[in-house]
Amino acid sequence: MKPFEYARATGPAEAVRDYTPGTMYLGGGTNLVDLMKLGVAEPDRLLDVSRLPLDGIEEARDRVRVGATVRNTDLAAHPLIRARYPMLARAVLTGASGQVRNVATVAGNLLQRTRCTYFQDVTRPCNKRRPGSGCPAIAGDHANLAILGASDACVATHPSDLAVALAALDAEVHVTGPGGDRIVPMPGLHRLPGHEPERDTVLAPGDLITGVELPPPPPGASLYRKVRERASFAFALVSIAAVLDVAADGTVADCRIALGGVAHVPWRAERAERALIGGPATGEAFLQAAEAELEQAAPLPRNAYKVPLARNLIVATLEELAP
Repeated sequence: MKPFEYARATGPAEAVRDYTPGTMYLGGGTNLVDLMKLGVAEPDRLLDVSRLPLDGIEEARDRVRVGATVRNTDLAAHPLIRARYPMLARAVLTGASGQVRNVATVAGNLLQRTRCTYFQDVTRPCNKRRPGSGCPAIAGDHANLAILGASDACVATHPSDLAVALAALDAEVHVTGPGGDRIVPMPGLHRLPGHEPERDTVLAPGDLITGVELPPPPPGASLYRKVRERASFAFALVSIAAVLDVAADGTVADCRIALGGVAHVPWRAERAERALIGGPATGEAFLQAAEAELEQAAPLPRNAYKVPLARNLIVATLEELAP
């Protein structure tokens, strides 16, 4: 591991003011420290923000504010989250082992980097690590990688389960940085690779996430489901966060669908949502909506299985939510 300096921030404003090129913010460290051990991340300086006073979960005017340093275990177990946003609690619980959840933070979860094997292997080229070096995953091991929104420069997937649920809930991410305070919507924090796959998010250097704000729970039933290679701690092959509100006449009043494991971002299935709203809440309608969403999929040879997997997961989840 490359030697680095260590400092502890005393407040959000001080952290931003103390940021310098080569600095990385340290929260729970469950992803960053691993990347440092692998030689993928080589900060000159770690600025510890894990002890900032951003660890509260508070309700105000039917909205809930979750601090950036809230541990994942505390988020999933909090009575407000379990009662009002059960889909979010379930997503967090499926995201990691208990030991990891006890350490990992909300902000760190959102900012974790891809688990693509080429990104994590510094002996191999990777456009996310060294822009312009190439993406060997396209011709190599891409079985678990993206089928939506990928580019010739990168086919990596975003690993966060929490981010998928937040994208379905239209959450807002609060950020402070050199340019001041701002709010970034979900989806919207993460970006597709395009020709700049090294940029995972829209955050600028020195920007610090201070919290996540949850709007009032949407009407209807919600569910988070995750398909993985094993029942224990594993990243999603495909996951879904869905909310379905069916009117008394059997038509879909509102629908929200976000997918994980299929793109460089938590993928909001807007085509499927548009196809469903106002129509019947039937299995056939769910299938047609899923197919409309997946028409834009561009799978590689070894991950083409994700297309029927995502289709079946969308249909099965919506059928479970339908009254």
